[in-house]
Amino acid sequence: MIRRLFLLCSAVLLGAVPALAGETRVVTDALGRQVTIPAKVERVICSGSGCLRLLTYLQAQNLAVAVDDIEGKRNQFDARPYAIANPGFRDLPVFGQFRGEDNPERILSLAVQPQVILKVNPEMGTNPVDLERKTGIPVVVLRYGDLGRKRPEFYAALRLVAQVTDRAERAEAVIHFFDARIEELGRRVAGMPDSAKPRVYVGGVAYKGPQGFHSTEPGYPPFLFLNARNVAAEGALTPGQTVVAKEKIVEWNPDALFLDLATLQLGEDAGGLHELKTDPAYQTLDAVKTGRVYGLLPYNWYSQNYGSILADAYYVGKVLQPERFQDVDPAVEADAIYSFLVGKPVFEEMNRRFGGMAFKPVPLR
Repeated sequence: MIRRLFLLCSAVLLGAVPALAGETRVVTDALGRQVTIPAKVERVICSGSGCLRLLTYLQAQNLAVAVDDIEGKRNQFDARPYAIANPGFRDLPVFGQFRGEDNPERILSLAVQPQVILKVNPEMGTNPVDLERKTGIPVVVLRYGDLGRKRPEFYAALRLVAQVTDRAERAEAVIHFFDARIEELGRRVAGMPDSAKPRVYVGGVAYKGPQGFHSTEPGYPPFLFLNARNVAAEGALTPGQTVVAKEKIVEWNPDALFLDLATLQLGEDAGGLHELKTDPAYQTLDAVKTGRVYGLLPYNWYSQNYGSILADAYYVGKVLQPERFQDVDPAVEADAIYSFLVGKPVFEEMNRRFGGMAFKPVPLR
């Protein structure tokens, strides 16, 4: 308690304003809690995987006064468009570890105190109620959601962050953007019978770190948007990321293979690309023999990269149904998506970090 009082006093002396000084209002967070926050919020921190991405989508990244430690790490392979577009995040003070491992003492020692802590995935890392109690700063909990069945959670998170930061109009624009893009993709592929569609598989899908080619997702969003014939969705596999036996992939023998380039993090002598190049079993696949293996921007990287999911979908559509995507340049489309969501065209920079293998056949020889 003495330590906390000392830190609180230090924060005041350094010019920070107490979190609930002045007028207040109440918001209801994703846990159904009534959280009292300042009437005008001008300083926040974002805790947990993807939280700062949501703030950036709402063009409110300037409100962040500190970051978790992932923002300061230097990684050759970084596939977070929001961070690439905002290199200044690396210069902000650190308040805790990534995946929500917040440090109350470090938060209280910040020279500029946040008025609100936005926190996703409350089950991971520091408990939000404990965090609020230890810091005296209101904690607003979000559910990150996805672009599939949990899209309402994603939209609710955007609206909640917008309510806190006074960005309601921007939140609705972002929601409309996703709905319109997903609807457009569906229109482009409408009416094609399954018998005319190639059978496809995506490997190397990251989950809490890089994975090999056997890592896939039956509900892979780009395939869902395009109503593609995902061989991993035809069996009784569970939703979400899953691991498939190599023998099963050989048995499926898909017409086209896609490689999530997050797998490159495992190094030149491991990962999905290495396996496709060297494993005798994968060498029997028709798609490997004919060069129908295509590189995709990483999907999961500090939670789901929603913009990259859309960008990948346009490229997958161009590969599978080129006649319906004749007017689409996937790289140009990607930068249009990133420019809207994170404020800058970052496709070329991200592609450079992954060896220039995005949106083209990957070299297997």
